[in-house]
Amino acid sequence: MHDNANRAFDLVVIGGGVNGCGIARDAAGRGLDVLLVEQDDLGSATSSASTKMLHGGLRYLEYYEFRLVREALIEREVLLRAMPHIARPLRLVLPHHRGLRPAWMLRIGLFIYDNLGGRKILPACSSLDFASDPAGAPLKTDYRRGFEYSDCWVDDSRLVVLNARDAAQRGATIRTRTVFEGARRQDGRWEVTIRSLPDGAPETVTARALVNAGGPWAGEILDHRIQTDTDDRVRLVKGSHVVVPKLYDHDRAYLFQRADGRVVFAIPFAGDFTLIGTTEVDYDGDPAAAACSDEEADYLCAAVSEYFRTPVARDAVVWSFAGVRPLYDDGASAATRVTRDYVLKLDDREGVPVLNILGGKLTTFRKLAETVADKLAPYVPEASGHWTAGTPLPGGDFPVDGVGALVADLHSRFAFLDQAWANRLVRAYGTEAAVLLDGAEGVADLGQDFGATLTEREVAWLMEHEWARTAEDVLWRRTKLGLRFDAAAARRLDAWMGERRV
Repeated sequence: MHDNANRAFDLVVIGGGVNGCGIARDAAGRGLDVLLVEQDDLGSATSSASTKMLHGGLRYLEYYEFRLVREALIEREVLLRAMPHIARPLRLVLPHHRGLRPAWMLRIGLFIYDNLGGRKILPACSSLDFASDPAGAPLKTDYRRGFEYSDCWVDDSRLVVLNARDAAQRGATIRTRTVFEGARRQDGRWEVTIRSLPDGAPETVTARALVNAGGPWAGEILDHRIQTDTDDRVRLVKGSHVVVPKLYDHDRAYLFQRADGRVVFAIPFAGDFTLIGTTEVDYDGDPAAAACSDEEADYLCAAVSEYFRTPVARDAVVWSFAGVRPLYDDGASAATRVTRDYVLKLDDREGVPVLNILGGKLTTFRKLAETVADKLAPYVPEASGHWTAGTPLPGGDFPVDGVGALVADLHSRFAFLDQAWANRLVRAYGTEAAVLLDGAEGVADLGQDFGATLTEREVAWLMEHEWARTAEDVLWRRTKLGLRFDAAAARRLDAWMGERRV
């Protein structure tokens, strides 16, 4: 039995994805007593299966979603300042494809994109001649010109975990591997039943307010686990990605148009790889079972092969993943056209509120969390106001352009690190990398070497500070070192972590 059983909280948040952890952080920072429950690992579903970009959504302009795009464009730079270790500016190359969107339309769209969101840090769009620009080298000669514009790359899994860490540092209780079994209104509060997995006994806590941030499970929670009346529905749309050995040598990404109206990204990934995504297909089933189908992998490989000189075959894929986006069901006919905007539905019967979150996108999580806290303010009037916009996430307390200096400092303080290792640690932990390594004078001081620069010291940190429980948590979410581990090495890591958990 956990020591928070039967405890009275101000707020219980269901779901440990980016929205749930962002809400827990915002609310805890306003002085509320928060409990977050997540049935699996933090960010283990949709939030770790994104295209890993902080972007306004250039193609959403075609659907006139100007408010969403403007908010997301503004958020890019707010978030970049708050997390310069796990986010970075990214230039995207958009080749002009004769027969699809005309060049004048692309120019207008990029002009709006540049000016809609008050851009200050990121450079403006520009035209490219592929005969002279290095971005043209991997492309077929059919593509002679194009455009380049700015967005940001982000490590989505670490974004989730760092929000949870900051929430916990501000007093929130974070419970992973804990299922939300149900809630009912009782004596002016929510009576909430939770249970630790795999075989914990049911526990009861109470809360003044409840937030359903269940992501793709939000609809099922609405229908079966909370006392509420609503006709609102979630539309589940699966997005798949594949990872292949790197397809080109420069650090820019590509945005490729498709004849079906979709776009596909090719993005530098984890040093030696290229990430290709995404698809959009309606999904019906257990969100936890979502996987990239052979048809989707073929689609993505064909999409980039249409543009790159060297075709990409499906047998080049070294990893694939899929996530289910919980979009607000606005009745759109095609999955591509369903709004990415978030919809917040408040049910406060008997003065006991539950706020259901339907839809949303990675880039707007902070703004969503702020809006949620504002909507719940009348029910917890002692809460303070906005605070997250200028506050860095753990490890992010350094300048946007300060990664190089931080890597150099870490390398000088811990001379046994090579450049790539120091860079990986800074990109994951920022200023906390030095705390993680504190006292180490050589590699031997970091304990067992599991491979690919992953040491016992780092894994212990992830277990103690970041709720990691399994090798999968470490290799595929806290890091992407699974791309460099074989099955035997992963099993050895899992066994070591299992012994430490006991």
